[in-house]
Amino acid sequence: MPNPPAQDRTVVDLPAGRLRGAIDGGVTVFRAVPYAAPPVGDLRWRPARPHAGWSGTRDATTDGPSAPQMYVEGGDPVLGGHGSPPFGEDCLTLDVWTPAADDARRPVLVWIHGGGFVSGSGSLPCYSGRTFARDGDLVVVSINYRIGPLGYLYPGENGDGGGDGGGDEGGNFWLTDQLAALRWVKENIASFGGDPDCVTVAGQSGGAVSTAALAGHPRTEGLIRRVILQSPPFGLDLPGPAAYLERTAAYLELAGAKDLAELRTLPWPELIAAGGGLFAQTARWGYWPTPFLPVIDEVTLAGHPAQALLTGAAAGIDVMIGWTREEANFGFALDEGYAAATREQVLDRIAETFGAEAAEGVYAAYERARPGARPADVLMDLITDELFRVPALRLAEARAAAGSPVWAYQFDLPTPAYEGRLGAAHCLELPFVFDNFDQWSHAPFLAGLAPAVRDGLAYAMHRAWIAFVRTGDPNHPDLPRWRPYETGTRTTMRFDSVVTALDDLAGASRLLHTPAPLI
Repeated sequence: MPNPPAQDRTVVDLPAGRLRGAIDGGVTVFRAVPYAAPPVGDLRWRPARPHAGWSGTRDATTDGPSAPQMYVEGGDPVLGGHGSPPFGEDCLTLDVWTPAADDARRPVLVWIHGGGFVSGSGSLPCYSGRTFARDGDLVVVSINYRIGPLGYLYPGENGDGGGDGGGDEGGNFWLTDQLAALRWVKENIASFGGDPDCVTVAGQSGGAVSTAALAGHPRTEGLIRRVILQSPPFGLDLPGPAAYLERTAAYLELAGAKDLAELRTLPWPELIAAGGGLFAQTARWGYWPTPFLPVIDEVTLAGHPAQALLTGAAAGIDVMIGWTREEANFGFALDEGYAAATREQVLDRIAETFGAEAAEGVYAAYERARPGARPADVLMDLITDELFRVPALRLAEARAAAGSPVWAYQFDLPTPAYEGRLGAAHCLELPFVFDNFDQWSHAPFLAGLAPAVRDGLAYAMHRAWIAFVRTGDPNHPDLPRWRPYETGTRTTMRFDSVVTALDDLAGASRLLHTPAPLI
């Protein structure tokens, strides 16, 4: 099929068929573009399959369904919600924003949303690629992928949880979706004005785990030039097949099914409801709840995603990695049960990591780092370090020691919402990175931010992300000099009301948790 006339900015021809998009704030957007076959019926809990294509012109002006997930009307007290109807299993689609569908070969940014492996959508307005496309002359792709039980349930080596064959398919269906999306980008993004040889994959939280898994995957060699890892929870202990099958058995019981064949007959709302029950069964006091996790199955995922960034082709990929100063406040600061935590409870929790003999000393170290800290504050700082900050530092240390490129940052600006209890919580950097506060009006955690401080910091961060995507170096004229993280200096950019590059910004946490393995 020949390309459409140059003056028609909203039509693109792909091998799969013709698309018609729309103009959005001066850039062209194509929504709900299929990148894989709908994972329905027998394709539930199967790796992503190629899409068959379509005839005629496919309307790409409205978003399709997001991946099935739990939904509460009115949202949560921090984000105000992280996914909204419609939901549906025919969700393997992506959105593309481009300044022009021409042959300019612009750098490409692929965004992978987070959400604790159970929530979120690439088509949420807050993840719109419009600002990046407009301000950075980039082509932006944001993907939907299977989450919760439909994406992260591990069925066993048979690929069916009960023995109907399928042998080598493994688990991690979310990862097969994302691999399919990256192949789609490689094969199609030039038609949208993008450069398939200059792709940056960025993700936050669970999406950052995905980003690392993709960067180190043998099937993505040559597909990714750079990655941005925002608040990756690399401290998660990812299960192997045997450990995960215990969760699978618990989930089957909650769903009232004896095997995957029966699960395939259930409507997806029942599957999501059963996943809610798994929250309660897997919760542990003082730990971030994660009923569904990636599985180290040796088929789709050979090791921890953070380790994969240290070897092979991934060692040469440009990496930016960062965290927020009070990551764990997101999940714990507004919980009255945790607010009432006692010193003894927190000491017991510290002992689970450091041992009983060291617990008092570790508690005292956290108290010194935050004068006036309550037991709950010590607990949240501990969780922040264990799950986010220290594993990110270890990755930066290991890459720096190996001479691999890495840039580090810490987001420090606290929100005044809820009398300041959230601090610089998990997810708070997102609206600054996207510089699109108008799309975050639903989010309670942004209440009270001074507009001048907010907008100035957003400008600095947004432009740094653009510079990194374009060149592999986040520096720009309005940012203090940001040097790569090296073992001699450990330079880390501090994003706060005043942006400053500091040496060994998180040194106290790094030293307190040393020695320890990378993961």
